[in-house]
Amino acid sequence: MTMDPAHGTIGGNDTDQRDAQTNDFAEMGGNSQPHQEPRRVNNDPRAKQQKGNQVRRDRRDVHGWVVLDKPIGMTSTQAVAVLKRLFNAKRAGHAGTLDPLASGGLPIALGEATKTVPFVMDGRKRYRFTVCWGEERDTDDIEGRVTATSEQRPSREAILALLPRFTGVIEQIPPRYSAIKVQGERAYDLARDGEIVELAPRPVEIHHLTLVDQPDNDRAVFEAECGKGTYVRALARDMGRILGTYGHICALRRTLVGPFGENDMIPLDQLEALCDRAASGEGSLADALLPVETALDDIPALAVTRADAARLHRGQAVLLRGRDAPTCSGTVYVTVAGRLLALAEVGNGEIIPKRVFNLTGLTASPGRNERN
Repeated sequence: MTMDPAHGTIGGNDTDQRDAQTNDFAEMGGNSQPHQEPRRVNNDPRAKQQKGNQVRRDRRDVHGWVVLDKPIGMTSTQAVAVLKRLFNAKRAGHAGTLDPLASGGLPIALGEATKTVPFVMDGRKRYRFTVCWGEERDTDDIEGRVTATSEQRPSREAILALLPRFTGVIEQIPPRYSAIKVQGERAYDLARDGEIVELAPRPVEIHHLTLVDQPDNDRAVFEAECGKGTYVRALARDMGRILGTYGHICALRRTLVGPFGENDMIPLDQLEALCDRAASGEGSLADALLPVETALDDIPALAVTRADAARLHRGQAVLLRGRDAPTCSGTVYVTVAGRLLALAEVGNGEIIPKRVFNLTGLTASPGRNERN
């Protein structure tokens, strides 16, 4: 079981960031021909326009997070496209790819929330995964070709004794089928072409690793909480080898991504039902959104006056004055009258805006600021 379309990492990696950045930008649309008549805008968010044989809807500004409980069989890119269509949103991107064979939390940023994607991707991830013993596969998951087999099966005592070796900062060799670049080429592309890919070990951090269940001799269920860049497939592979057998991932579910846990997840069918109710005037898609600042839970908040907010909104620095001036330093998110304004750096006696937010459009319902 893998973590990106080409068997990537548990945490964020260069493929994840590339995907998030690709989805981050608004669609350009239109064309560059001179004297083109401006397109007439219909303010109905579900209105449709006919252009040739294609049906088109006007995009709108939607800002916030939706934590999709991604079903098995859907790619992360497909999930972003579905959410973008349901909300009719101008911009969307995800915060960490989840493989089609995996289920669970896929945080999708809409509109201005795309500016906060890196803060989610750098957070911890938690997974529940099942290792099938007795087979090693070239992809280290159930999709791959069997490369080695063993009749040996580990005991519960042997598994428990092994877990401390895979906790903390460890050296891990990424899977051959991963998005890591080797001389400019993705490792998975080289592996698919039949080339022998030798990847160097790299340090990763596993905060917790526990044995949850052992339903039979062939399977063991684990839960891992990991830092960015950890490969769960490599974890299963390495445990199997040390235990005197082989192993690969045969089931995987992500239960935590940064600040987003299972209580924040919404299944796709519920989201589609909410969309249908909203279209008939019986609800609002805002109820499915979490506020943009939810991604910034670990960052201090700094409230400013409206006058200072006006300067920051123009990209100008604000001096910290008086005895009530904040003493914090580093990255903060700035609010005015309880509303998110900007990401900024505090230092040398001033607030320097780095990313300014424009939250005009559909945002989370007020009640969504209080999460379960």
